[in-house]
Amino acid sequence: MTTPKVIGIIGGIGSGKSTVAQMFGALGCIVADADANISLVLQQVEVQHTLREWWGDAVFTEEQVLDRSAIAGLVFADKDERKRLEALLHPLARSLQEEQFSKASSSTAGLVIDAPLLIESGLDALCDTIVFVHVPFETRLKRVAESRDWSKQDLQEREAAQLPLDKKQEKADYIVTNEGNLDAVHARVSEILEEIRRQS
Repeated sequence: MTTPKVIGIIGGIGSGKSTVAQMFGALGCIVADADANISLVLQQVEVQHTLREWWGDAVFTEEQVLDRSAIAGLVFADKDERKRLEALLHPLARSLQEEQFSKASSSTAGLVIDAPLLIESGLDALCDTIVFVHVPFETRLKRVAESRDWSKQDLQEREAAQLPLDKKQEKADYIVTNEGNLDAVHARVSEILEEIRRQS
């Protein structure tokens, strides 16, 4: 059996990486969504116990539910704390990803990694090819303002914690422009996937 190619999705915050990943999924790929996997990891009792040991009640609500926005505020303000959190969560999320990919069959079109920190966390080393989702800053700002209630400063601070976009784009084998015409995006994704499969 030919092993499906591993496809990494990268791009700026608010570029619609998950939308593009879902399109790959609709075309027969298995998609490992790092954010969804991190959410599962954060529900693990052992992980919550560790976070409480580190940061106490500050990262839990009054109902004792983990407060992800409080964690985000803490780790984006302190690079060392962010690295400590990533060292805890990333290996566990990667195990979930490996479990998902282990279900691939001969009909699987590709294995897609949708991870905000794909390059920063070293996941690009697992990829056969990288797809960069291109969207101008102003469009992305409008999206995160509407979906996450972020300010321009919020977006800039979070992007400053990641590899610069021009460096990310340099690492890409393919570029998808995602400015709103989803039919065009789908056609481009389909074209890219066909090309990747021809290389198998």
